[in-house]
Amino acid sequence: MQFLKILFWSLLAFVAAVFTFGNWTNVTIQLFGGLVAEVNLPLLLLATFLLGFVPTLIYQHFIRFRLRQRLTAAERAAESALAAARVADTPALPVVPVAATPADTGTL
Repeated sequence: MQFLKILFWSLLAFVAAVFTFGNWTNVTIQLFGGLVAEVNLPLLLLATFLLGFVPTLIYQHFIRFRLRQRLTAAERAAESALAAARVADTPALPVVPVAATPADTGTL
């Protein structure tokens, strides 16, 4: 399985390198205030990808963190409820009446 992962990432890196070398052109971007920026196309695509990917990744990690915290709290509550139920279900030791013997009463 590790081999397939390495093969996949190698193939993806190769495709990205071929795309980069094939599209290495300058793109003119009109900015505010009459500013003009010339950026290479692959760098522009990488920047726009990261601009969309990073906030989504941060949001996803935040949601996973919150769900883990909720799951931990629910597990703790379930464990304490289970422990309380076990204590409540444990029967008390029966009290067996002991007959009085003549030695206990002081008479023979």
